[in-house]
Amino acid sequence: MKQVIQNFRSGVLKVDDVPPPVLREGGLLVMNHVSLISPGTEKSTVQVAQKSLLGKAMERPEMVRKVLTAIQKDGLKDTLKRVFDRLDTPAALGYSCAGTVAAVGADASQFSVGDRVACAGQNYASHAEVVYVPKHLCVKLPSTVDFDDAACVTLGAIAMQGVRQAEPRLGDRIAVIGLGLLGQLTVQMLKAAGCRVLGSDLDGAKLDLARQLGADATASPAGLIDAATGFSEGHGVDAVIITASTKDNSPVEIAGAIARKKGTVVVVGAVGMNLPREPYYKKELDFKLSMSYGPGRYDSTYEEKGQDYPYSYVRWTENRNMAAFLDLVGEGKVQLKPLITHRFEIGQADAAYRMMTEGGTPYMGMLITYPLDQQQALRHSIEVVGNKPSGPLTLALIGAGNHVKDMLLPQLQGLSNVSIRAVCTASGINAKALAEKVHAGYCTTDYHDILRDPAVNTVLIGTRHDTHGLLVVKALEADKHVFVEKPLCLTEEELDAVSAVYRDKAAKGLRLVVGFNRRFSPHAEKAREFFSRRENPLVMLYRINAGKIPAEHWIQDAAVGGGRLIGEACHFVDYMQSICGARPTSVFARRIGRQTSGMTDDQCVITLTFADGSIGSVIYTAGGNSGLAKERFEAHADGKSLTMDDFEETHLYTGSQREVFKTPKRDKGFKAEIAHFVQVVEQGSPSVMSFDDMVAVTRACLLAVRSLQSGSAHDV
Repeated sequence: MKQVIQNFRSGVLKVDDVPPPVLREGGLLVMNHVSLISPGTEKSTVQVAQKSLLGKAMERPEMVRKVLTAIQKDGLKDTLKRVFDRLDTPAALGYSCAGTVAAVGADASQFSVGDRVACAGQNYASHAEVVYVPKHLCVKLPSTVDFDDAACVTLGAIAMQGVRQAEPRLGDRIAVIGLGLLGQLTVQMLKAAGCRVLGSDLDGAKLDLARQLGADATASPAGLIDAATGFSEGHGVDAVIITASTKDNSPVEIAGAIARKKGTVVVVGAVGMNLPREPYYKKELDFKLSMSYGPGRYDSTYEEKGQDYPYSYVRWTENRNMAAFLDLVGEGKVQLKPLITHRFEIGQADAAYRMMTEGGTPYMGMLITYPLDQQQALRHSIEVVGNKPSGPLTLALIGAGNHVKDMLLPQLQGLSNVSIRAVCTASGINAKALAEKVHAGYCTTDYHDILRDPAVNTVLIGTRHDTHGLLVVKALEADKHVFVEKPLCLTEEELDAVSAVYRDKAAKGLRLVVGFNRRFSPHAEKAREFFSRRENPLVMLYRINAGKIPAEHWIQDAAVGGGRLIGEACHFVDYMQSICGARPTSVFARRIGRQTSGMTDDQCVITLTFADGSIGSVIYTAGGNSGLAKERFEAHADGKSLTMDDFEETHLYTGSQREVFKTPKRDKGFKAEIAHFVQVVEQGSPSVMSFDDMVAVTRACLLAVRSLQSGSAHDV
């Protein structure tokens, strides 16, 4: 399918052929008829991407600080490579469209194939022939609303939320500062609510248009204070809604000057917000920010999982705002045709952005249209001019997030006996970009294409954790060798399913490795060698200063990420298993009693016993100081002690002697891990990490979570 994308590093914007999205639970596939270019937000996005690296850095100083920290830990070369890789990732443009439902996912039964719908949401309602959109970001069209008007639904919902924040009443006198597309919609909604409206903008043509669409009066910014005085009969306006887009602070200054005592100022657009104290304090003004489309925005539980807010308590969600806007359009109370200045077919969409960024041509609403016959757009697999498969290991990637791209792909690309045949990711634009970068043969958004491909003998699974168990089973059943990033799976049932399939397939020569990379670090090898001739069990301690992850992050979701113990602590259990050479036999975990974040599972202690009598504790804290190194490991036995700090430096103590082992940079074992996996596939040799090792670690972490809940120890 065709989609508008932009490379954030180079700023190059183009219409590309990419695989369409796949249908997911709780959402829809929509064949686009029309999409709207948001003249404010999208122009800003495009212009930032076209800036120099220095310009981009000045836009996002917080990211610069993170890069500098990473350079200290991982070195300049590796850090800059990751930074440039991230910048090279293409971005989807657009967030407002309308079309016809092509497929309906489970738990979205209120929709049917063929329904006419309007869609919203960044990375969902994109400028593309086919889009996947969660159900709460879709609304059905009234019969009186056409696709052109419906494509404006997102801007309409944003304007409506701004109006709701102002709480207008019949007869209120309200000023609207900024009469672009958002401001013109705001003017019409206020008129529909029975208000008198004063509009303001620098552009005289926009002032004329606002009057045509119902504004009672208009004024330039220079004359706005005098105009507002007359418009409000000297009292000041009841409310000011700012829909301008400027870094300048003047809109909020003027708003404070023209509002009446105890009036309201609502900011919808992106403007400077250094509030002048005098007018806001003396008038006791109510200052509000309007959050995009309304309640539900930025809440993954609402938008992605489809959990609605109770109608009685949250009357106007973003979905209900979208529907209300379309009702106004259908009743003729909001006119959109006068706001549309240009139309472009999808193949010429880049011309719209050139016109927008170059200036010189007046514009407001710009629509992108799509061909009526779009069946070809549903083809999930797209060929890429790549290398022909060679060598014993022909690999396909299923999932390629930052970890896979940063840590695993560089190791694979350096091996002559590995060829990358295909790339599959949920995002078609990411699949295409990565496939081109690694010279794969094709890209797809449907993993079944890879499992059906006889040329692929190995898959690397790097998806979100909730799909690991299923994909491992499917890949093994398709007779593929498997490397799966940790964790192996999220439930006992999935673990049993993986075990049943793998024990059969292993006998036929298939290999499975889980991404427990730390055991392959040279620091781990040094520790195993140091304690190789011990007579007594080890006492071990692994402290992880993990840092905070917000409660809404997918890894904290038990159903998707499994939580941080299953999702990450498995690394540290496996590391101790590797050092002592024995599997865990029991686990007991305790968490802190309370935390201001509401999250306590990621602030805990896990105590393990191992089959050789060794014991170990994992201290996992999300509440430590970021200046402290993330990981520290200790082990003690037979009068010998070892400490390892962040896979950079290991100290070994014997008697009065101390040996220091250092690596040039932090080495968590990724290179050796990938080399080992390729070797066991190529040679058919057993892995140093047996399947029983993988099962033991996985079960220990599942039981650690159960122990947090039960307060009891559990046998592994």
